[in-house]
Amino acid sequence: MSAAVPPEPPGGDEPPGPPDRRPLRAVTSLTEPVEALDELGFYALAGHTSTPRTVIAEARDGERLGLGSAFISERFNVKDAATLSGAVAAVTERIGVATAATNPQTRHPLVTATFGATMHALTGGRFSLGLGRGFDALFDVMGLPRVTSDSLVDLIGILRTLWDGGSVVGHEGPAGSFPFLHQGAELDGDIPVLLTAMGPRTLELAGRVADAVVLHTFFSDAALERSVAAVRRGAEEAGRDPAAVRVWSVLATVGDHLDEEARLRKLVGRLATYLQGYGDLMVRVNDWDPAVLARFREAEVVTSATGALDATATVAELEAVAELLPEEWMAASAQGPADRCAATVVDQLRLGADSVILHGATPAELAPVVEAYRLVRPTEAVARCTANPGWLLP
Repeated sequence: MSAAVPPEPPGGDEPPGPPDRRPLRAVTSLTEPVEALDELGFYALAGHTSTPRTVIAEARDGERLGLGSAFISERFNVKDAATLSGAVAAVTERIGVATAATNPQTRHPLVTATFGATMHALTGGRFSLGLGRGFDALFDVMGLPRVTSDSLVDLIGILRTLWDGGSVVGHEGPAGSFPFLHQGAELDGDIPVLLTAMGPRTLELAGRVADAVVLHTFFSDAALERSVAAVRRGAEEAGRDPAAVRVWSVLATVGDHLDEEARLRKLVGRLATYLQGYGDLMVRVNDWDPAVLARFREAEVVTSATGALDATATVAELEAVAELLPEEWMAASAQGPADRCAATVVDQLRLGADSVILHGATPAELAPVVEAYRLVRPTEAVARCTANPGWLLP
């Protein structure tokens, strides 16, 4: 029989964490070690890239700056999550590493389990495996099954069974049919699982079965509070400690120290790209006006776009797009001087997030904001954060 967890867990205790969840603070290779800010993360290679090797410099810069975790997004081009995760791990000593996210059905479960176990051993316990639903339309054209809540839960159970040294025998479930799976790896501690989530049902699911949750960029304050509440609600309904699930908000952080084109591309272009891809969901989550989205979609600058607007639009086109987006929508980000951006980060924590991913900028671009944040850091509020982005201290 398979030891995978059932699609609708009736309850039970939170999965045990590693023997020692204390932050990994030793930084031996840096000339000027700084205090680690384990509650802050960044996206490596945020957005589009044709030069994945730059992830090496970003990882080193992030650790030197004191950022707690590097999150690895994935695209089916030159952004393979496993490869990039290994690169970040190889050039760092303290920083946490997480995929956020890879899709659960694009690799065989045993391959995914091997990826996680290898990263766990390579990093000394700094890795979290982040999974996400992805896009149904993309999977349809790829000939892959769509991701469902049941298949996510089933896969997570399979992975945890393998990582715990068990076997999956004669498994028939939403994640697939597997006659026999066994890994044989001896892991020192557990590997946390993250889920990326936007809608309330997926957020509640994450609270039931995941160790941590990564939200989405451009969430209003109200949307952030509702999202945190949904995660906590799901955990409580499953008999878990609601405060044990680590919630990461994702905050577009684009300070005034960047030039105008960079700000346009990282704010207007990035939000517009999300609206191109899944605007209806963004509007529902934030309780925004759908009529504004309709006008955005009908605008010539959008209908004539040859790809994602943050990558293909000219400055003039981005300025035209900016006229279509209400200030309320753009305000769901950190903008302005570094101290104002830092205050917005603190607000994310006040609204219920345990940790914050500073999104859309490289560590070098984030440096002024991070230094300003150190001056207003709510030390007590973030004391439970660890270097592994999937764990919180008890």
